[in-house]
Amino acid sequence: MFDRIQTPAVLVDIDVAKRNIERFQTYADSHGLKVRPHIKTHKLPAIAEMQLDAGAVGITCQKVSEAEAMVAGSGRLNDVLITYNILGDDKLHALVALAGKVKLAVVADNMTVIDGLSAAFAAAGATLNVFVECNTGADRCGVGTTEEAAALAVRIHAAPGLRFAGLMTYPPVGGAAKVQAFMTEAKALIEARGIAVPAISSGGTPDMMKAHLAPIATEFRPGTYVYNDRSLVARDVASWDDCALTVLATVVSVPASNRAIIDAGSKTLTSDLLGLVGHGHVLGRPDISIDQLSEEHGRLRCPSDINLTVGQRIRIVPNHACVVTNMVDGVYVYGKDKAPELWPVPARGKIV
Repeated sequence: MFDRIQTPAVLVDIDVAKRNIERFQTYADSHGLKVRPHIKTHKLPAIAEMQLDAGAVGITCQKVSEAEAMVAGSGRLNDVLITYNILGDDKLHALVALAGKVKLAVVADNMTVIDGLSAAFAAAGATLNVFVECNTGADRCGVGTTEEAAALAVRIHAAPGLRFAGLMTYPPVGGAAKVQAFMTEAKALIEARGIAVPAISSGGTPDMMKAHLAPIATEFRPGTYVYNDRSLVARDVASWDDCALTVLATVVSVPASNRAIIDAGSKTLTSDLLGLVGHGHVLGRPDISIDQLSEEHGRLRCPSDINLTVGQRIRIVPNHACVVTNMVDGVYVYGKDKAPELWPVPARGKIV
C-alpha cells in the first residue's frame, strides 16, 4: 500500500482516527459534556469536520494564525476558542478580523492581556468572548487562586468590547478533583458578584475518559485522542491499534548486527521524550529501541540480531503525535477502502 511513498513520511489511518473521535464523543454525550477538540494534533480542516460530524460544538486552537488557517480551510469551522494569551497590535488586528468571520473566544490570565483585547475590540465596535484561564495544578498559565479568577471576571465584565465567557483550565493528569474544587469555588465567587458563568472548559487527552469526575466542567478539549501516540499507550489510555498516526521510514544502513539506521531523525520524529526512554515504537518489533536521533538519522538498536536489511521499511508510533504533524507539509491519509492520498496540512507552522 505504501510502496510508492517516499520516506520519511507521516501516515494517518483515517478509519482509526474516526473511531477515536467517535469513542470520546459517545462518552462525552453520555455525561452531558460538550466536546471542543483541540486541532493542534492534526491541523487539518477535514478532520475537524469529522469531529463536528460526530457532535463537537466547535474547535480549539492555540494561536491566531492557526485559527485563521483552519477557518480558511472550511466554512463549517465557525465556532473557535483560542486558548492563549494574545498580545501585540498585529495579533489583535488579526483577531478582530477573525471575529468578524466566526464565533470567537479567547482566554486571559492577566490585566495586560484583558486591557489590550478591550482596546482593540472597543475601537472596532465589536465584542469578544473572554474566558479566565485558571491554574488547577499544571503550573503553566492561569490565575492561581479563585479570588484572582473572580477579580479578572469582574474586569472582563466591565471592559468595553469584551464579554465574560466563563472559566478555562488545562489540568495535570489526575487533576479532576482539583478542577472540581477550584471551579466550584470560583464560580460561586463570580456569581456572588452578579456575573453569570456561562461555561467551564477543561481538557487533556490522558484524563478524557475521567472527565465526569469534574462535573462542574461543561465542555472538554481533548487533542491527541484523534491520533494517539506512544505516550498515551504508555499511560494505558490507548493501545497500538488505536494509534492512527505513524511514521514510515526506510532502513538506510545496517552497520552492525545489532544496529540499524533509518531516514527519520529529529526533523520527523521530533526529540520529545515525554518521560519515555527512546524516540518511538517500531510496530511489530518491540525488541527494537530508537535510542538516538540526529536531524536526519534515527539509530535503532536490538539486544540481539536486529534482523533488518537496507531498503526495508518500518512504521513507527512517535512519542508525541502533535509535534510530528507540525513537521511536515502533508500527511498520507489511508483507510480500509482508501488508497493513500497526500493531504496538505494547512495549519502546519502557524505559530503566531
